[in-house]
Amino acid sequence: MTETPEANRAAANAERQGAHMSAPEALAWFLREVLPLEAMLMRYLRQNWRDQSDIEDLVQEVYVRVFEAARKEIPEKAKPFLFTTARNLLINRVRDRRVVPMEAALDLDALGIAIDTPSPDQGLMARDELRRLREAIDSLPPRFRDVVVMRRIEDLSRAEVAQRLGISETTVSDYLTKGMYLLADVIYGETVNPRRRP
Repeated sequence: MTETPEANRAAANAERQGAHMSAPEALAWFLREVLPLEAMLMRYLRQNWRDQSDIEDLVQEVYVRVFEAARKEIPEKAKPFLFTTARNLLINRVRDRRVVPMEAALDLDALGIAIDTPSPDQGLMARDELRRLREAIDSLPPRFRDVVVMRRIEDLSRAEVAQRLGISETTVSDYLTKGMYLLADVIYGETVNPRRRP
């Protein structure tokens, strides 16, 4: 089995952090037990993380955490330990993000997350609301949908949205206002005139 750059970086990072067990023993375990699982780990991360450009960094971070833990005490079973570490890392990344991607929120069950453990009814209601919101967003005219997603979900500035879509900032504001009214109409079943302000 050949060493990958990720494995080498994980070992080097753990070395610098001064773990307890001998590096050769932990590295031998890592190369023998963990590295052969890399393809499965990559597949798991790709299936459970929206931003595919983060995958290599996620693999690196999982490797560092697993190797550091192995320096303290080698886990009995590598595969469950590796995937629990990966799952926990994804949970932490979702929690740390200021704006949670809708896909991540919909996939929390797949990750086995129990944040504040809502009741089954509350969880079902929340998932239904998220699905309804997703369907409502998908039903918007394409330009309105793009602006609503970029401004309200991705938290981009008006200028950034205008630049990406090749429209003026005034048009961004207009599309956002109309898009939000259309969303309210779809979600709450109330027709609202965006020109008439309460």
